[in-house]
Amino acid sequence: MAVSWGIGPTPFILTVHILGVAAAILVLIWSISYRGGLNWNAVNKNLVFNIHPVLMVIGFIFVSSEAILVYKSVPGSKVYRKGVHLSLQAVALGLGIFGICAAFKYHNESKIDNLYSLHSWLGLGTIILFAIQWIAGFVTFWYPGAAANTRRSVLPWHVFLGIFIYVLAIASAQTGVLEKVTFLQTSKVFGHYDNEAYIANFTALAVLLLGVFTVLGAVIPTASAEEEYRALE
Repeated sequence: MAVSWGIGPTPFILTVHILGVAAAILVLIWSISYRGGLNWNAVNKNLVFNIHPVLMVIGFIFVSSEAILVYKSVPGSKVYRKGVHLSLQAVALGLGIFGICAAFKYHNESKIDNLYSLHSWLGLGTIILFAIQWIAGFVTFWYPGAAANTRRSVLPWHVFLGIFIYVLAIASAQTGVLEKVTFLQTSKVFGHYDNEAYIANFTALAVLLLGVFTVLGAVIPTASAEEEYRALE
């Protein structure tokens, strides 16, 4: 039986695309125009750090958003969409790990303590859970693949944990922007109402709204919710 809430997935998916691009542009403007650019081997260690927010917003959160909505946005067979979902999540995981390595490199080379803030705890916990989720999903739903009954019983947990981890990633991004802005303002790098402060706040808002519409796009049933759910198995 078809299930419809009167609103198809297209508005949510288009909004996710737009917000993802907006968040990517804003974090690049902040990191390049205001923070000096990106450089893994720079003498100025702030340029090393700048790799972290760019990869976490674009490589981790934006790519994850697209991966979550693959089953509603990409045409093709169940196997094809499952492969795209798995591949995008692998890209997000790889770039997320690289982004976290950039933060550790910056801290270590700048003689700053690691893992002392809520942001760092949330971020590291998110990437670890994401990796476990990806490995479990690969083994269960792709290769070697569990029995059909096992996949059906595991699927609701896979979906729930995927959304939960994604929400953790959004929370990590919000605390990260807040931590960075607080540090820069406390250090008198810029004031409360400077352009950079607005860019940082708009970046955080874009990421937050991206998360909201991604979750909405994932949980709101469309024309055939049952068929859509079965495609995930």
